[in-house]
Amino acid sequence: MAIVINIDVMLAKRKMSVTELSERVGITLANLSILKNGKAKAIRFSTLEGICDALDCQPGDILEYKKVEDNKPI
Repeated sequence: MAIVINIDVMLAKRKMSVTELSERVGITLANLSILKNGKAKAIRFSTLEGICDALDCQPGDILEYKKVEDNKPI
C-alpha cells in the first residue's frame, strides 16, 4: 500500500494507549487496529478528525504517501 498510517508514532509521542484513543474517538479497538496496521481500505473524515483531535495533530502527521516502485515492496 502506498499510504502509510503512522498512528503508532503519534500514540508514542503523546504517550497514549490504543485503548484510550479508541475511547476518545469512539471507534472499536478492532477497527482502530485495522486502521493502525494498514489493513483499512478507507477512513471516514469524521474518524480522521476524531483521531487528529484526540492526538492533537494534523492529518499529515498520521497519513503518509510512499511511492511504490514497480514490483518493489515498501
